[in-house]
Amino acid sequence: MARILIVDDSIVSRTNLKTILQSAQHEVVGEGVNGEDGLEKFLALRPDMVTMDITMPKRNGIECLKDILEHDPEARVMMISALGQGAKILEAVNSGARHYITKPYEPDKVLEAVTELLSE
Repeated sequence: MARILIVDDSIVSRTNLKTILQSAQHEVVGEGVNGEDGLEKFLALRPDMVTMDITMPKRNGIECLKDILEHDPEARVMMISALGQGAKILEAVNSGARHYITKPYEPDKVLEAVTELLSE
């Protein structure tokens, strides 16, 4: 199964994602609390994929996505946004995100997206 880094400023969202991912035998190798922290953890941990919230303090998810792709153009990043953030999702996909899901999310939809992303 995959080694996954979760980057989200909400501890509730990180905990929920971690539970969902671990239920499918994925290994959550780290958690970042903002875009700066996410980039540091990505570089240190080199995960198979990253789940990235869009709206975060310090550096948002799109800025962090761009930073990650500068270091690793093949990085697999799945963006997470709140419903109604269509423009931000489009910006993230145009910036190199490979997939996205919206909050609130259902566990089966998260795992489906992760499986799709990892099979690319």
